[in-house]
Amino acid sequence: MRILVCGSIAYDNIMVFRGRFKDHILPEQIHILNVAFLVPELRREYGGCAGNIGYNLKLLGGEPLVMATVGEDAGPYLDRLDALGLSRDHVRVVRDTLTAQAFITTDLDDNQITAFHPGAMNHSHANRIDGGLDVKLAIVAPDGREGMLAHVNELAAARVPFMFDPGQGLPMFTGDELLAMIDAAAYVAVNDYEGRMLEEKTGRQLEELARMVDALIVTKGAVGSTIFAAGHRHEIPSVPPTEVVDPTGCGDAYRAGLLYGIAAEYDWRATGQLASLMGAIKVASRGGQNHRLGRAEIAALYRQHFGATVF
Repeated sequence: MRILVCGSIAYDNIMVFRGRFKDHILPEQIHILNVAFLVPELRREYGGCAGNIGYNLKLLGGEPLVMATVGEDAGPYLDRLDALGLSRDHVRVVRDTLTAQAFITTDLDDNQITAFHPGAMNHSHANRIDGGLDVKLAIVAPDGREGMLAHVNELAAARVPFMFDPGQGLPMFTGDELLAMIDAAAYVAVNDYEGRMLEEKTGRQLEELARMVDALIVTKGAVGSTIFAAGHRHEIPSVPPTEVVDPTGCGDAYRAGLLYGIAAEYDWRATGQLASLMGAIKVASRGGQNHRLGRAEIAALYRQHFGATVF
């Protein structure tokens, strides 16, 4: 089944400061802050929610169709999509813009200072969804505000079931807008912090919101995840990673597992377990798209952790 993945494509520029921010920021002088950090380590990773989710779906043997907007500097990313066999028919290059990118500086205590430039992501509404895409399942992941609103409405009009994943874009929407998007969706996925924010902005508890959709999924990091579906609450354990290297993109890998399981018509426990495994695989490598396990290796790990066959 082809799965439409609407969301951001971005470059993640990750810098490591070999010191501690607290030793260079004086609390009593915060009103005239002027600091510089020497960062001898710098790497650029391929990221963005749509890019990460599409990458993980491809590892699982799925058929992701990535829909995103990028800038004129997207050449290396587009070449990567081609090399991975990911269709970029619906990746639109926006002239006179840069691809969305994050600039992340991390210190020795794992504190982070992040600046994010949305760039071409702000033009995501230029991509339109209609019945001609021939998809049976989709996800609306964090992207430009207008694009997320448009894609939710277009998917609903085309009667394509989709997962709404507001993510870091959640603060952009009012409570009424969030309720309308949830009502249009078949599935909702948030982490525990976003879940609390969703409750606060909509004035409704998660259990109540879950009754508006086929399933509402809440991830809780190392604690595991909870899937509310059809009046039942499924507690999904986390899978211990071989090592904890980098959580960047873990949620996107988890969502790829969810989408694959839904498309394959697995039950919710098997779907959640596959999603949990994908998150653990990602945590063991740096960046959002550097883990390279194939379908057979993923199946073997699933058997090892859950004593069952997944593919």
